[in-house]
Amino acid sequence: MATKSSAAGAPASFEQAMAELEQLVEQMEAGELTLEASVAAYKRGSELVKFCAAQLDRVEAQVKVLESDMLKPFAVDGAGDSE
Repeated sequence: MATKSSAAGAPASFEQAMAELEQLVEQMEAGELTLEASVAAYKRGSELVKFCAAQLDRVEAQVKVLESDMLKPFAVDGAGDSE
């Protein structure tokens, strides 16, 4: 039982992958799938989890680059010592 036409390929986005994964989990938890379909759903779910993890790793790397370029510790200047 295929959940979407994209079931054979990579999802278009993180959000699409999460939506498909949620749908698979709901079907599996509801007992709607045969044993063979459950195994296929588990395999697809594993692929989706790997895709999402890779997307999160990629975004985390981008955030680290942005932080290193933009976020610097504030220098403590003697603003309170001028009195």
